[in-house]
Amino acid sequence: MSKPCIICVAITGSLPTKANNPAVPITVAEQIESTHEAFEAGAAIMHAHVRNDDQTPSSDPEKFAALQEGVEKHCPGMIIQLSTGGRSGAGKTRGGMLPLSPDMASLSVGSNNFPTRVYENPPDLVDWLASEMRTYGIKPEVEAFDLSHIHQAAKMHAEGQIIDTPYVQFVMGVKNAMPVDRDVFDYYVKTVKRLFGDDAPWCAAGIGAHQLTLNEWAVSSGGHARTGLEDNVRLDREKLAPSNAALVKRVVDLCQTYERPVATWQQARAILGLKKEVAQADG
Repeated sequence: MSKPCIICVAITGSLPTKANNPAVPITVAEQIESTHEAFEAGAAIMHAHVRNDDQTPSSDPEKFAALQEGVEKHCPGMIIQLSTGGRSGAGKTRGGMLPLSPDMASLSVGSNNFPTRVYENPPDLVDWLASEMRTYGIKPEVEAFDLSHIHQAAKMHAEGQIIDTPYVQFVMGVKNAMPVDRDVFDYYVKTVKRLFGDDAPWCAAGIGAHQLTLNEWAVSSGGHARTGLEDNVRLDREKLAPSNAALVKRVVDLCQTYERPVATWQQARAILGLKKEVAQADG
């Protein structure tokens, strides 16, 4: 299998703190440094949240702007994907960073259960977020926590709310949501191919101890893989992950095992249809 594999690194998230793992990057400076290490290790996409000084989640557009500027400077060409997730804010505050026109942004198209609450994505908010992404030329990454979310992405594409072929990421292993089930995973892949075409790119993310399992399923099945300290802070039961780069390296090793090249940022942009010009590094 020679299809390049795009590695996405989810560097921080909204939940892990330094009490969980001291390597979790919290400040903008820490996030830029961690992203640079992950970029050099092989990640082509960075998925970003921002935090307050007390480590609580934030939707502050100024923090996102500083993070985006730093990553563009130190990781030229890397695809920047900002989160519109619901733990960082409510309502339209979740899309307050979209005028920054990042390459991509996450888009959850339906609601589902989370460990202690309902992850609410009401239709009017989903429609507004999708509209903002179209306005600012942002490619959505559809977060599929359920089979219905893939079908909703197809409906939104047919109605022009998502312009290009949807890029769907399967999220498995969240407590009270979709468990890690190989039959379900295979059906997700089949559904994406049936709705969007055999060559439609897709990604998968596993939460906690399931991260490596989903990495392997995705790499071995021709998909793209998400890793990072947002989803999992450990290398195994005994060891904390020393960095985001270390988790990226695990995916790189899987790519070697399954004879798939790791996608460069240029290849990743071509696969995802991202046409935005990229500033060249100084010197």
